Amino acid sequence: MPKITVKEETCKGCELCVNSCPRKIIALSKDRINSKGYHPAQLIDPEKCTGCASCAMMCPDVAIIVER
Repeated sequence: MPKITVKEETCKGCELCVNSCPRKIIALSKDRINSKGYHPAQLIDPEKCTGCASCAMMCPDVAIIVER
C-alpha cells in the first residue's frame, strides 16, 4: 500500500502539499509543532493514498517521501 512520510523538522507548513493532493488526505497537524514553530503536514487517511507523488513534487523543501 502506498504512503507518504513527512520529515516534520523540514516541513514549514506552507500547505502546498495539502492543496495539491487530489484525494484531499493531507492536512497540517493541529497538535504538533516542529522546532521551527510550524505545524507540519500529515497524512490523515492512509488507506486512500494512491502514491501519486503530487505532494512530493510540490514540496519546495523536499520534506515528503513517497513509498509505493
